Amino acid sequence: MTLAEMQFVPPDLRLASAEVFMLAMACLILIVDLFVKEKTRKVTFALTQVTLFGAALLTLFMSSAGQVLYTFSNMFVADLLGDLLKLLLYITVSVVLFYSREYILDRPQMAKGEYYTLTLFATLGMMVMISANNFVTVYIGIELLSLSLYAMVALNRDSIAATEAAMKYFVLGALASGLLLYGMSMIYGVTGSLDISIVADRLFSGLINKTIVVFGVVFLVSGIAFKLGVVPFHMWIPDVYHGAPTSVTLLIASAPKLAAFAIVIRVLVNGLLVLSPDWQMMLLILSVLSMAVGNFAAIAQTNLKRMLAYSAIAHMGFMLLGLVVGVIGGDGRNAINAYTSSLFYVITYVLSTAGAFGMILLLARAGFESDEIHDFAGLNKRSPLFAAVMMMIMFSMAGIPFFVGFFAKFSILVAVVAAGYHWLALAAVFFSLVGAYYYLRIVKVMYFDRPVNTSKIEASLDMKVLITANGLAVALLGIFPNSLMFICAIALSRSLLV
Repeated sequence: MTLAEMQFVPPDLRLASAEVFMLAMACLILIVDLFVKEKTRKVTFALTQVTLFGAALLTLFMSSAGQVLYTFSNMFVADLLGDLLKLLLYITVSVVLFYSREYILDRPQMAKGEYYTLTLFATLGMMVMISANNFVTVYIGIELLSLSLYAMVALNRDSIAATEAAMKYFVLGALASGLLLYGMSMIYGVTGSLDISIVADRLFSGLINKTIVVFGVVFLVSGIAFKLGVVPFHMWIPDVYHGAPTSVTLLIASAPKLAAFAIVIRVLVNGLLVLSPDWQMMLLILSVLSMAVGNFAAIAQTNLKRMLAYSAIAHMGFMLLGLVVGVIGGDGRNAINAYTSSLFYVITYVLSTAGAFGMILLLARAGFESDEIHDFAGLNKRSPLFAAVMMMIMFSMAGIPFFVGFFAKFSILVAVVAAGYHWLALAAVFFSLVGAYYYLRIVKVMYFDRPVNTSKIEASLDMKVLITANGLAVALLGIFPNSLMFICAIALSRSLLV
């Protein structure tokens, strides 16, 4: 090795300035909170929101401007897709914290600085996942996110259900991490590199034994499937969604889906595209099973959080359809449209899920979770505004025109039909019709059942404004989806190596 090869190349910290800022502020807030005496933690909450806003500004000002740039020895990639997902991530986490504010204050055991710092560390983990260009970076991001979420699920130490959910999440998460690491080690053993770009080049050269790599891909897809929560790696989702405090469930159900989509694109599309016939077949099986199990299991649920958990499984299965039909027979002409539809679907799902759990948090109060379906009985009589918002969200999730969920499903189906998978499109439509039943049941309960509780719904002004804006976004994006779809298409076209 020559002296020139041994020289250390300093990383371009500008590209990772948002991550550096997030880490520094999380540590600072952790220290500042030690001196905060007030139980409401207003200072800690404000600093957390300032951190998210500052990270968003840094992401905008340090944007790659459509270029694909690498730093930290190619372990970190900055591109338009990463910028878009990070901005959406900051918005989602900020909204989650606003929705959770009243809920946390009603539960003193959770109203601690640790809640906010763990949220920031989880956000940092997702940021690392979004910009990962190395299998080691992928793993670091996933573990930083997972360890933060394990702690947050168990934050309410007085709750037996939360402790049990955290233990299940931890054990199954450790198993998934093992699968992920084993798959990475097999790929490294064959290609001799953990750099996703180098792995892609060596697979493309045709000099690699692809049989062993396919075995590695099986374990890799299994680990990613756990993070997405698709069948048969879905066992943790209903119990964790139900057992965790609702504010934590909202975080788990929303923001990590953006990071998981980024991992799928980075690892499978950019890194293992040569093996697309193999991993697309795996995703096809996972997708159909998820839509079937998720929708049919959700029908039997009486708890709204468990119902949304099974619906999340079905939605992630539907999202995978776009990834299944991106490259057919080595032809990638359908790739951008298919992956764009999947990205659009993930974004709209996160938007709808945030609103649904926001409504649960809105109706919750001290000592009462409001997570049973009958808790929403007669909501229209108590608050026509909130009932209308929940109705729009349920219609969107069911894929009813003209809400954003309909256009998201329609764009996926168009990509599936364009790839020639007509039977798959019919199956997706059938499972969507099954899913419409349990969403419309919520609407029926709100508008036609007698209210269990006739008391007036108390909500802060910011909560009212935010939940109303959430409902309007679901409606307006369904009528005017082209702008968001165009942004998704541009971000992917400037970032994909297809």
